[in-house]
Amino acid sequence: MIVAYGPFLLAALVLNIAPGPDLAFVSAQAAAHGRKIGVMSSLGVCSGAFVHVVFAAIGLSAILMTSALAFAIVKWVGVAYLAWLGFGAIYGTFRKEDGPDRADAGASDVAGDAVAITEFPVGGRARPSAFQAWRRGVLIDVFNPKVALFFMAFLPQFVNPALGHQPLQFLVLGTIVNMIGFVMETAVVLVVAMAAARLRQHVASGFGAGFGKWLQRALGAVFLALGLRLALSERGL
Repeated sequence: MIVAYGPFLLAALVLNIAPGPDLAFVSAQAAAHGRKIGVMSSLGVCSGAFVHVVFAAIGLSAILMTSALAFAIVKWVGVAYLAWLGFGAIYGTFRKEDGPDRADAGASDVAGDAVAITEFPVGGRARPSAFQAWRRGVLIDVFNPKVALFFMAFLPQFVNPALGHQPLQFLVLGTIVNMIGFVMETAVVLVVAMAAARLRQHVASGFGAGFGKWLQRALGAVFLALGLRLALSERGL
């Protein structure tokens, strides 16, 4: 087992340690909204990645490798979603308060995902729910075709045809990669959330709501940067 799967586990660990868009996303969420939201965002990212594992196992991801149109459609939907989140987060910091019930009313419908992200958890203001954080992570990864291409290129190197049940091997190996990723991202989330909380204690008392607004704008900038990175990506890995 060690000889057969040792290289796979080492490669999966190295790939998950390396900084990337998923790690940037969950770190930004943890810094802006705290530990719980950061962990749920990481769980959402891993859930979205598992969708691509399933697609790779049943052969659907191969379409993204062979069809420029399919790749472009998935990519630009992802870019639009990230841009929507980014501009929503930044725009929300410039709006006047409409009252304490505004966020609760907006978060109950489909637009709640965009509204909630504009709320910073300072001074009693609402923040995204755990479900919204998870959903956001899922959608960001599902609409990133580069994730699908990664699994299509990485997992077949460790699938053993002699064992048979190749789709099942895809699922098992992909699940292991995601589990390692979740553990690594959660560790980062805990560190970032703790550091952000301490920084908030020292800085927010002096700057008040202004600090929360600038941190929220930074979160929006992260979304926009991830969207730009995806927009500039090509079909190759």
